[in-house]
Amino acid sequence: MITDLQQSWPAPSAPKPIVIIGAGGIVRDAHMPAYAKAGLTVSGVTDLDGERAKSLAQDYQIANIYDSVDAAAKANGTSVIYDIAVPPQAIAGILHDLPDGAAMLIQKPMGADLEQARAIRRICRDKGFKAAVNFQLRFSPMMMAARAAIEQALIGELLEIEVHLNIFTPWTLFPFLIPMERVEIAVHSIHYLDTIRALAGNPKGVFARSMRDPRAADFAQTRTSVILDYGDTLRGAMSINHNHQAGRKFQSAWFRLEGTDGVMMVKLGVCFDYPNGEGDELWFCKNGGDWEQIPLEGSWFIESFMGTMRNVQRFDAGEDDHLFAGIEDAYQTMALVEACFDSMKTPGTPLDLS
Repeated sequence: MITDLQQSWPAPSAPKPIVIIGAGGIVRDAHMPAYAKAGLTVSGVTDLDGERAKSLAQDYQIANIYDSVDAAAKANGTSVIYDIAVPPQAIAGILHDLPDGAAMLIQKPMGADLEQARAIRRICRDKGFKAAVNFQLRFSPMMMAARAAIEQALIGELLEIEVHLNIFTPWTLFPFLIPMERVEIAVHSIHYLDTIRALAGNPKGVFARSMRDPRAADFAQTRTSVILDYGDTLRGAMSINHNHQAGRKFQSAWFRLEGTDGVMMVKLGVCFDYPNGEGDELWFCKNGGDWEQIPLEGSWFIESFMGTMRNVQRFDAGEDDHLFAGIEDAYQTMALVEACFDSMKTPGTPLDLS
C-alpha cells in the first residue's frame, strides 16, 4: 500500500496572528475551523457589516474588532497575516489600504475577470506584498498526494487528465449568483482549472462551452465542457453538469489521472449531497494490478484551507522559498479562465456539407 505521499503543507514554526477582512459564510464554514485545527490564532476582524464582525468575534473569541481595513492596517502593520475574504470586485480597493510589504491570503477568484486580476497583480507588485490566492483545492490531501504520485512517476508519463461531474447542486442556496454573467466556470470549475494547472502546467490553448439549463433557469451557466490543448500526448478534458435529477446512483465527481504505467481516481466528496458532502477518496491502480485506496489525512473542506495559510506564513518567515498559489501563479489561472470565456465567443468549426 502507498502510504508515503505528502498530503499536507508543513506547519510554520512561529506563525503570526491573522486578521480577517470579511466575516462572511466562507470564513465561518472553512477559514475559522481550519485555522483552529492548525493551531493558528485569529487576532482581529473587520467587515463592512459591523454586526457580522461582532458576531464572528463573539463566536470565535477574536480579541479585536476594527471599524475599517485602514484601522486594522494601522493597528497591526506587517506584524500579522491578512486574510482577505471579500467579493472579487472589492479586493483591489482593500489592497490599497494595507501596508507595503504585508503578507496576505486573498480569497479566490483573483478579481471578477482578467482585467481586475491584472489590477490586483499590479498593486501587489507595487506594494511589495507577499500575497497568495486561496485556490485551495490544489492544497487538499487528495490533490497533494496525487501531485506527489505524478512527480514520483508512480503512474508513468501523464497521458490523461479528465474531470467529470454529473451531480445535483442546489443553486437556490446561492441567490447572489443570479445577476452574474459568469457563473459556472468563474465560481466552480475555476477550482478544477487551477488544479489541472498545478498538476500539468499551462495548456497551449482551450476550447470551452458553458451554458444555462432550464432546470436552473435563473443562473447564466450551470453546465460546462472544456478541452485543454496540451499537445499530442496529454489529453485534458472537463465535463460538468450540476443539474442531474435522477438521484445518487449515477452521480459522479471525479478526477481521472491516467499515465503510461497506471491510473489514479480522485473523488470530490464535497460535491455530493451539497452542502453535506461525502468523503473524499483517492484510488491507485498499476497497469494489470488491483485497485487500492490510498488513506487520506483529511478532506478538501477543511484541511486544504490549513495549507494555503500555512504556505503564506512560512513564506513570510523565510521557511518556504515560494508561494504555491502566489499572485503570479494565480494570475495564470485567471488567464486560463478568461481564455475559456473568449473561446465561447467563437463558434466551432461548421460542418462542410457541400
